[in-house]
Amino acid sequence: MKWDDVATQLDADGYAVLPQLLSTTDCAALRDCWGDDALFRKRIVMQRHGYGRGEYAYFAYPLPRHIAELRSSLYANLAPVANRWHEAMRFDVRFPPDHAEFIERCHRAGQLRPTPLLLKYGDGDYNCLHQDLYGEHVFPLQVACLLSEPHIDFGGGEFVLTEQRPRRQSRVEVVPLARGDAVVFAVNQRPAKGARGVHRVKLRHGVSRLRGGERYTLGIIFHDAA
Repeated sequence: MKWDDVATQLDADGYAVLPQLLSTTDCAALRDCWGDDALFRKRIVMQRHGYGRGEYAYFAYPLPRHIAELRSSLYANLAPVANRWHEAMRFDVRFPPDHAEFIERCHRAGQLRPTPLLLKYGDGDYNCLHQDLYGEHVFPLQVACLLSEPHIDFGGGEFVLTEQRPRRQSRVEVVPLARGDAVVFAVNQRPAKGARGVHRVKLRHGVSRLRGGERYTLGIIFHDAA
């Protein structure tokens, strides 16, 4: 992975695609996790809470080895971007280079529940625009990995980002992904350059309505939940 290029795209657009982050075998193994209740701490039916339609499940600690390793390695490459963004937005918080140290910070603040999750969508399902904040300590980037093949396993179901800009209408971005691709994107705010210098823009993300089939996604959030 060319992380300098990833950082450049994140600075420009608030998101970046990580092509083929997961192999076909990895994607199949992660999809198969869905049926194993022992791996998860909680399952959510989205329409019961007004979140959209579909289901998702939060993994329990200890995380499956591959997910734990992926979470740590991605964090190590994204922490420099997170620190640069916080400096540009004049936030005091900085992030340590090691994910375990950041998780200790979350746990000391009472954010003890793991947040990596598996999402499953069927025909007609969708995910409303939202942000994954979960508590006081928020790492400003997160990752979604597509585990199903568009146009074969499912139709529709595009990953969508909106960016709310000061005194301007919101910008919408549809991010095309193939099976095994991931997208890293801003959890809440990111810095953007304007005529008067750097300002903050707010992002939300979601998934458009599925037009058939099944779509699985692995979500990797770097902070834990209160």
